[in-house]
Amino acid sequence: MLHYIIRRVLWMIPTMLGILLIILGLLHAAPGDPAMQILGIGGGGGGEMTQDGADIEARLAKFKRDNALDRNFLVQYLGFLGPFNVKPDGHELFGGDGRNPWGGFLVLDFGTELFDKNKQIGDEIRHRLVEVTLPLALMSTFLIYMIAIPIGIFSANRAGSRLDKLLTLLLFILYSVPVFWAGLMLILAFGKGGLGWLPVIGLHSRGADELEPWPYFVDMAQHFILPVIVTTYGGLAYISRQMRSGMIEVVHQDYIRTAKAKGLGSRAIILKHALRNSLIPVITIFASILPIMIGGSVVIEVVFDLPGMGKYMYEGLLTRDFNVIMATMTLLGAMTLLGILLSDIAYAIVDPRISYS
Repeated sequence: MLHYIIRRVLWMIPTMLGILLIILGLLHAAPGDPAMQILGIGGGGGGEMTQDGADIEARLAKFKRDNALDRNFLVQYLGFLGPFNVKPDGHELFGGDGRNPWGGFLVLDFGTELFDKNKQIGDEIRHRLVEVTLPLALMSTFLIYMIAIPIGIFSANRAGSRLDKLLTLLLFILYSVPVFWAGLMLILAFGKGGLGWLPVIGLHSRGADELEPWPYFVDMAQHFILPVIVTTYGGLAYISRQMRSGMIEVVHQDYIRTAKAKGLGSRAIILKHALRNSLIPVITIFASILPIMIGGSVVIEVVFDLPGMGKYMYEGLLTRDFNVIMATMTLLGAMTLLGILLSDIAYAIVDPRISYS
């Protein structure tokens, strides 16, 4: 197993290099000029339009030179990978003082934002992940599996019954509800315009910084309730259906019939024999569910105005901030590869017949 993990981790390196290449290629292919967008020149950004054409061109040229946006595709790719500041012949690879505006992914430095040079992207991502996005994703993932697995087992044991059909219908409807619509409906229902039971905007109430630790935690937990519900319901419906299908397939296997013939009770058969094998399809989904939670949190964080990584990515797309987009998309790619590795390891734990020799 250890050799397999090491081999997979080594294979993740060229995979990530390919992911970075694709992301940068998509950014170059996308319409729009980040320099014009950020400087507010002819891009609807509200910038000054009183300068003559020469002055505007000078501003654009300086901005692109300072941020290496005037460099070719290969130079930008190498710049994002690492601190490659100087060419072998001694000429500066990046303009000005030779500073790498991206920092370097290989040294875990994502540089600064294009529109705010005092804001380090790595620090911003770390702050938003730890305080908002990861807690939201982990709580939702925990609830999804804790609720969906029992529902799937319950439905499988009563397959074809009226109760099973009712559960299937309800879960299908739940899975079909758009996330943004559900979030807006919950805001209208539980916000000040409705019942007024819960805060619906932001991560903290006004003046929360002055509260004691426990009231501060309670205030933050109340702000998390609705986003967690919205993040959970779709995955819950999907995972429960997968669990049901896996359990139905397993209970018709020969070894389950043998266990029944030996006189084992239904509870023992399900928990000791059927459950582990029926979890394999569910574990497959785990490879993508955490990255999807973080990437999919874009809509939820925008709807509930949560300062997480999803909203950060959205803001980067609006301003065409190459640095922010590259950093956030790279992190999502890395988490997807990590999720696939963790799911493969979980296979061997759930089913000892699977070997990674």
